[in-house]
Amino acid sequence: MRVLGISPLDKDSTVAIVEDGEILFAAGEERFSRTKQQDGFPQQALEKALAWTGLKLSDMDQVCYPFLTWENEQRLYLDNLEQEKAFLRGFQPADLSSQIRSALEKVPERNQPIHGLEHPNAMMEKGFLHSSFYSMAGAQKIASNNAALKGSRQWAEYATDSFRHWQKDLENGLERNGWRKPVKRMDHHLSHAANSYLCSGYDRALCVTLDGYGSGLAGSISEADNGKIRRLHGLPFPNSLGTLYEHVTSSLGFRPSRHEGKIVGLASYGDPTILGDVLLARVKQLPGDFRIYEANNVYFSRYLASKFPKIDVAAAYQYVLEKLATDYIRYWVQKTGIGNLVLSGGVTANVKLNQRIFEIEGVNNIFIYPNMGDGGCGTGAALYHTWPGGVKESISSAYLGPDYSEAQMETALKARGLAYQRPEHLAAEVARLVHEGNVVARFDGRMEYGPRALGNRSILYHAREPEVNQWLNKRLGRTEFMPFAPVTLFEARERCYHNIKGADHAAEFMTITFDCTDFMRETCPAAVHVDGTARPQLIRREVNPGYYDILAEYEKLSGIPSLINTSFNMHEEPIVNSPEDAARAFMQGALDYLVMGPFLVPQPNPAH
Repeated sequence: MRVLGISPLDKDSTVAIVEDGEILFAAGEERFSRTKQQDGFPQQALEKALAWTGLKLSDMDQVCYPFLTWENEQRLYLDNLEQEKAFLRGFQPADLSSQIRSALEKVPERNQPIHGLEHPNAMMEKGFLHSSFYSMAGAQKIASNNAALKGSRQWAEYATDSFRHWQKDLENGLERNGWRKPVKRMDHHLSHAANSYLCSGYDRALCVTLDGYGSGLAGSISEADNGKIRRLHGLPFPNSLGTLYEHVTSSLGFRPSRHEGKIVGLASYGDPTILGDVLLARVKQLPGDFRIYEANNVYFSRYLASKFPKIDVAAAYQYVLEKLATDYIRYWVQKTGIGNLVLSGGVTANVKLNQRIFEIEGVNNIFIYPNMGDGGCGTGAALYHTWPGGVKESISSAYLGPDYSEAQMETALKARGLAYQRPEHLAAEVARLVHEGNVVARFDGRMEYGPRALGNRSILYHAREPEVNQWLNKRLGRTEFMPFAPVTLFEARERCYHNIKGADHAAEFMTITFDCTDFMRETCPAAVHVDGTARPQLIRREVNPGYYDILAEYEKLSGIPSLINTSFNMHEEPIVNSPEDAARAFMQGALDYLVMGPFLVPQPNPAH
């Protein structure tokens, strides 16, 4: 059976073609449109998917979409929001004013600079009117309850308009391309559970999904066995860890659904005990469940951000995210006795959270779907509806996008007037250049599917120099609070990272952090965060020989089995897709060398 899966169109619209449980092609529209998290009907991705596979839309048995009709989605979330009113009436919050006074007394003086902040205790400076409004709508019970209910009403109105709009856009887009049969719709969280479980290789697993919203839920727990998935629990919206984290991202001046990773980085500099209890007092925890008080009131996080250092606000929200998620999951691990965990949903893009989940007693193995956000739901829907039954081996890579011929690469280089060579021993030459301190971009093979660059659209540098996090980010136009991630030879994983057994396959997709060994801290300080962790990509030769060989040759020269791997793109731009994208980004970023397929290209305008 052959199915076209299309992810939700509201952001990061993505196309996947799946045949009998095998993903033939998957790529996001953003890589072709060059607009980050592109929404709308994924026309270019669809055309590329059909061209790459040699198929026509008429060859598909089904088109799947991982949301219900707008009427059914509306019915679910309106029911949920009625339940929220009853919860708000019955919940007795702690005395916030005394909690805030106590928390303010805990804020320490800080002088150690944090790159990207004007001062380590920097707060969100707001004018008197804004601060007064946040104090009222975020902190005074009647006003804040009203703000929460208004936030829910506005969310529901927006969601209804959005679901209607994207349903019409989907139907019109498919009709333009000749598809006139019905669209197979499915429960959103089931599509998340399906992509993580069916790609994990586990026979039996506990499926955990956590996100902002999907088909009435903000999370779910399912038991999966022999290719079948059975839901055990649904976490009703608006009790959403995704919304919780979006609020703090917005309140600290960043863009929700895009910059949550910056909050993860900031959090390690702050003290979670200052505000952690303040946040937890607004949650009703139940065995294997929880409810969040005023879940749709963004003004509470803005209130905190106007009174406390950014790093302490970030630290508290990260701490509460970890506590709520791990308590929730721990209950179901103990109840079912299942030690294999598979994760999906936008919240599981939080690599520190995934480490805490893996540390839960009773969890033996973990797998996080590489495209864990909504962009991955199209594959989940298509996998579910084409699954032949039973269990297959786990996916070995996320190289599921397009590739390009040597002729196309040469054409792109010539169009830019770039000189190039074809070294006999390319990997050894690239390793030497990196070892000598050059920044090398690599473009080769099929493009990665999902948010992480995994070697085929990556920038490489040695990890011996911590200052690289400042100057290379500046060159690429980025501001980050986490260090660059390392790529590490699979064979060296235990030399570099603690407690990696059972998560080593997940680490091939750069989806989880680990505590670093002394060896890693000493030899690769640029890749180790202030909290002593790193988010590695483990690489095996059978998965990507050209990429692996560069790292193996570098180890021969340096004795170090890790390099920095950061995505090949400029600031706020999607990861490069085509040879033309790569040549342009290479020039814009003034990188020292570009490896494009078999070609080595020196920078004609060096930055230093």
